[in-house]
Amino acid sequence: MIKLCGFRLSNYHNKVLVALLEKGVLFEEDASVRPSQAEEYLAKSPMGKVPYLETPQGRLCESSVILEYLEDAYPERPLLPKAPFARGKVRELLAVLELHVELVARRLYPGVFFGAALDEATKQSVERDLAKGVRAFRALARFAPFVAGSELTIADCAAAQHLPLVSLATRLAFGRDVLADIPQVKPYLAMIEARPAFAQVKAWRKEAQEAAKAERPGAAR
Repeated sequence: MIKLCGFRLSNYHNKVLVALLEKGVLFEEDASVRPSQAEEYLAKSPMGKVPYLETPQGRLCESSVILEYLEDAYPERPLLPKAPFARGKVRELLAVLELHVELVARRLYPGVFFGAALDEATKQSVERDLAKGVRAFRALARFAPFVAGSELTIADCAAAQHLPLVSLATRLAFGRDVLADIPQVKPYLAMIEARPAFAQVKAWRKEAQEAAKAERPGAAR
């Protein structure tokens, strides 16, 4: 049986987790794994990141690679269209969302979520780069009703995890949500989070957030 290794506060772990649930794949999960640069961990995940997937053939890292593997290994409930061009459009949307929206907004996370210093130069560069990424995402997203069109895809598995974080981080950093000019985002998230698999992953993430708060020094007990 395959095993997903990571932790439930990671949007990239949760992206794979919700795909596994939607596809109905039997799997185990180790939700206690944290990113590390320790030598023994790098043997499992060469960049020291989460998640990674243990399979009967060996380990795989990088969440998008894991999703592609799941499509090939478990095709019964596909999360990619059959037609090559349609598959390419889903991958295109996913790449823009992750490379040019979420990973740009991620530069804010240490400051807005973890109390690190957030200098004005970083805020300005993120705001500038996000404007381009959000513009591209808006041009490619379909919301019909799913983010890439009429079918649930791997792009939804990612969007449901990334978009709320981007909205929250930018509200905290800039006093405004950079996704607010895309009116379809809020009703889309309400729709997608009502699906049982997505609702379950969201509930698990909230449980992990509460557990993390309780573990912090000075937390109420």
